[in-house]
Amino acid sequence: MKTATLATRRWWYIMPIVFITYSLAYLDRANYGFAAASGMAADLMITPGLSSMLGALFFLGYFFFQVPGAIYAQKNSVKKLIFVSLILWGSLATLTGIVSNAYWLIVIRFMLGVVEAAVMPAMLIYLCHWFTRAERSRANTFLILGNPVTMLWMSVVSGYLVQHYSWRWMFIIEGLPAVLWAFIWWRLADDRPSQAKWLNDQEKQDLESALAAEQVGIKAVKNYAEAFRSPKVIILALQFFCWSIGVYGFVLWLPSILKAGAQMDMIQAGWLSALPYLAAVIGMLLVSWGSDKLQKRKRFVWPPLLIASIAFYGSYALGAEHFWWSYTLLVIAGACMYAPYGPFFAIIPEILPANVAGGAMALINSMGALGSFGGSYLVGYLNSSTGSPGASYLLMSGALMFSVLLTIFLKPGASDRERPTATVTRAATAHS
Repeated sequence: MKTATLATRRWWYIMPIVFITYSLAYLDRANYGFAAASGMAADLMITPGLSSMLGALFFLGYFFFQVPGAIYAQKNSVKKLIFVSLILWGSLATLTGIVSNAYWLIVIRFMLGVVEAAVMPAMLIYLCHWFTRAERSRANTFLILGNPVTMLWMSVVSGYLVQHYSWRWMFIIEGLPAVLWAFIWWRLADDRPSQAKWLNDQEKQDLESALAAEQVGIKAVKNYAEAFRSPKVIILALQFFCWSIGVYGFVLWLPSILKAGAQMDMIQAGWLSALPYLAAVIGMLLVSWGSDKLQKRKRFVWPPLLIASIAFYGSYALGAEHFWWSYTLLVIAGACMYAPYGPFFAIIPEILPANVAGGAMALINSMGALGSFGGSYLVGYLNSSTGSPGASYLLMSGALMFSVLLTIFLKPGASDRERPTATVTRAATAHS
């Protein structure tokens, strides 16, 4: 009875906090696509090639600082790291709205990536402190839902702000909430259950005992260097690199693709940009539920990515003259690219012990950032140089297909075997 009550309290207390935090991080990195489609290039005299580079530059800063940030979060405090990051990234996002030339924009986009680099791995580490293995895919999904849900409302709101005010006011208005939220985060967040005043002593002990019992049976790994050399970690990193080419090529340039494809204004492009993310929310919830229920992670990762790859190829094959059919396939592709995030990030803490899992997640996510840089730049470049999105659809389709093959190639590990539920349950009960 206590365990059920504890589970309910954790979900209702923790998940809104992490969801809002990650949503604000995602807002301040993704709204660049709306500015790029609505006059920023002309105002700052940015060439198409430089515009593609600016869109991608965020991920270069993001790539270099993932692992150091995650190591700090694991050894010290997620709470302190996120508090400082919120203030810095909100300030940088707001400053984007007052830049006077492209050179300042280059500096701000890169620094925004540096500041936000540790957010994703730090939040995944945070969830490992609070949720058991049987809950982790859903917990990860509720965190990462901040991504498509933010894109859902941001696509509409940014379209209105750009249309009725300007791209500058869009950055200013959407950057300030992160600074304000930093102080709410500091008041509400606790690094570990032992620090939570909203749990009683028995609830803290039950949760920490269950989490400790899960570490039994996982092969010991001495340090980060050994973890990073693991074949499974290397395959997952390459897989996420290819996957992210598709995701961020799609996220950053979808408004521009839609606006050019149907000659529509930014409000219409905003509404159409939102629909793939609504479908993504539904897909993520269904896939994470199935993954936690069956405790089979891999089989919930590669099939959605395969469907997304086929959908992008279908958009390429249809060509520009079939806009609405192509758009329908883009909705499917967007939903299926997002759907497997929860089970994917549940794999790592199931194959590596807690002392190195956070660093490994950061390494994998940093390779995803490198793929995001490539996808953002290449999709923008192909769209501007060819005058149509066909070549970029082909690029995203091929990258996702490689991701599918790498996932299938991943050898079965702890995430693919039946979890010793009875053992964990007995261990947790013994400490109650």
